[in-house]
Amino acid sequence: MTNGLNDGSVKASVQCITESIERACAQCGRNPADVRLMAVTKTVPAERVNEAIAAGVRLLGENRAQELLAKYDSYRKDGVEIHFIGHLQTNKVRQIIDKVTMIQSLDSFALAQEIERQCEKHDKTMDCLVEVNIGSELTKSGVEADKLEDFLGSITGFSRLRVRGIMSIPPVDDSELEKERHFSSLYKLFVDIGDKKIDNINMDFLSMGMSDDYTLAVKHGSNLVRIGSAMFGRRIYPQP
Repeated sequence: MTNGLNDGSVKASVQCITESIERACAQCGRNPADVRLMAVTKTVPAERVNEAIAAGVRLLGENRAQELLAKYDSYRKDGVEIHFIGHLQTNKVRQIIDKVTMIQSLDSFALAQEIERQCEKHDKTMDCLVEVNIGSELTKSGVEADKLEDFLGSITGFSRLRVRGIMSIPPVDDSELEKERHFSSLYKLFVDIGDKKIDNINMDFLSMGMSDDYTLAVKHGSNLVRIGSAMFGRRIYPQP
């Protein structure tokens, strides 16, 4: 596994990102301590991830079950949380259930059932975010915004699965204006669902914003940003 720009300082990048979050919060009257910074580790070697941990990052985001399993034992995990943020197939849940503290990509009733089943086996409760397909993209996973409340209602009876908020990725080709519109819609959805006080459903985390748009997301209410290339450099994928 390789990733680009390995000569860059992860520590310096973490500092720069942290300062950008602080400036964005200052511009909209928020406390930067309320915004969690996640290091997205897709294709990033464990030693580079450990540099981010040494620089103060305490939240990692994993996209692929196989990659998480390959790198898990190499991470310096003291005081560090690992969330699963990629599309999760039901047959992969058992592989990661004891290694993550949150699944941010809950997108179907079948997946909720399997998380519940595996949590029963491991005698644990799993925090989850529901992935919302805010752009109604056919190629993207997630629950459509207008179906979110019904979906949440269908999973309130699970005792081992605890919904803590929503996660979303706006369309990659969005203009800044379109991103603002999508971020605003997500924040409104986040607040509206929270106000409904649905049993076993809490709106604690609004996970939105990545390397290209995290400051904009913070200004629109995000309290968890997922940063990959801005922290570790441009990804270079292995050739097939």
